[in-house]
Amino acid sequence: MPGDASLIGSIGVLAIATRGQAGPGEVLLKIRGGTEAYIAWSTEPIARGRTVLVIETRSHRNVDVSEWTDPFDLEIDKLT
Repeated sequence: MPGDASLIGSIGVLAIATRGQAGPGEVLLKIRGGTEAYIAWSTEPIARGRTVLVIETRSHRNVDVSEWTDPFDLEIDKLT
């Protein structure tokens, strides 16, 4: 079953760390006027509390994520 393609590009925060190929975590995404939890898969482990980007959907409630750093935050850090 294909996932919801509209989730691709969404930014979220990991509530449960991913373990890379060893297993998924859980990401909280702000969508549809609320916050929803999805099973989060990644190629490398990502720690709880880290910001992630949804790069693919696997099924209805499963997404692939990658660690994300907002490039605009980096620009602001350079100014201070």
